Amino acid sequence: MVFFMVFIDKSIDNWIKWSHIYLFLYFSRYQDTMGELIVAHTNESEYRSFISNKKNEALHSRIIVMPIPYNLRVSEEERIYEKMINQSDMAHVHIAPHALRVAAIFSVLTRLKESKKQGMDLLKKMRLYDGENVEGFNQLDVEELKKEFPTEGMEGIDPRYVINRISSAIIRKEVPSINALDVLRSLKEGLDQHPSISDEDKEKYMNYISVARREYDEIAKKEVQKAFVYSYEESAKSLMNNYLDNVEAYCNKNKLRDPLTGEEMNPDEKLMRSIEEQIGISENAKRSFREEILIRISAFARKGKRFDYNSHERLREAIQKKLFADLKDVVKITTSSKTPDESQLKKINEVIARLIDEYGYNSVSANELLRYVGSLLNR
Repeated sequence: MVFFMVFIDKSIDNWIKWSHIYLFLYFSRYQDTMGELIVAHTNESEYRSFISNKKNEALHSRIIVMPIPYNLRVSEEERIYEKMINQSDMAHVHIAPHALRVAAIFSVLTRLKESKKQGMDLLKKMRLYDGENVEGFNQLDVEELKKEFPTEGMEGIDPRYVINRISSAIIRKEVPSINALDVLRSLKEGLDQHPSISDEDKEKYMNYISVARREYDEIAKKEVQKAFVYSYEESAKSLMNNYLDNVEAYCNKNKLRDPLTGEEMNPDEKLMRSIEEQIGISENAKRSFREEILIRISAFARKGKRFDYNSHERLREAIQKKLFADLKDVVKITTSSKTPDESQLKKINEVIARLIDEYGYNSVSANELLRYVGSLLNR
């Protein structure tokens, strides 16, 4: 007897991965009763057209359907684009950091279903699916979310559309370099030309492009923030040491001594809170956070190591954000000035060099990033 196993695949990468598993399981279960198995893959519309044809009724009972959804993890979607681009004629084009990520964010959002779970929105769901930590949820929630919609991922934007729109963005631009904004703009323009997207879906997809744009805005500001703070690294280290002195005095219920006057002072609560608030440490949680820092310092000391600027990731992030907030006016002036003075120009060149050397930009995309962040800060 002949059977037909049909994979309705929304993603070729997923089909390749899952077809081996399904075939192994199927053969393991039915190897004694089967005669022959023919494997094929198609898309959903072609399969429905085939099934609706009465001439094919004799085959219906012999068809085993295996739906393979689109990928639902942003990081893996990004890798799919990288692979497709590297195998194409676009491999020589400079694609700025995060350009493919924002495209992946958009694509995955179009494939997800709105959960009825309290406090869960699409962005949180997307992050959970991608293995990120989301406050108030854990990986057990991911399993519940997947059970909520068994067919999730069978609809939405496909990778080929994204690659075609990236190609359009490259063709439109005069230099062989595109950034996240070029990609988002091209994705948006392509929706009007897409033959199978309804007006209702188009409206939703436009909103998802706006969501991806807001995500990129935060990424871009953070990227420039880190590059600028590096230029002020000594200031960052000094700020951290000042914070640690105050934390130690606070936890040990000691006073600090003013280095100039020798006067005894209480720990500077305003300074400590201005740093802790940068990473969402609440008033109720400040003591436990400060004690955690002190325990970490002690652990380093026992091992003969020195606690420094890079020893605590969350503290480093808080220091960077605080310093960036203090430098915000400097960044705004430096990035948006049409005629920067000598010191501003020097700072810009330092930041651009860092973006190129350590973050993967080229001179074109680095300058575009600075101009864009400057416009965001001036809004």
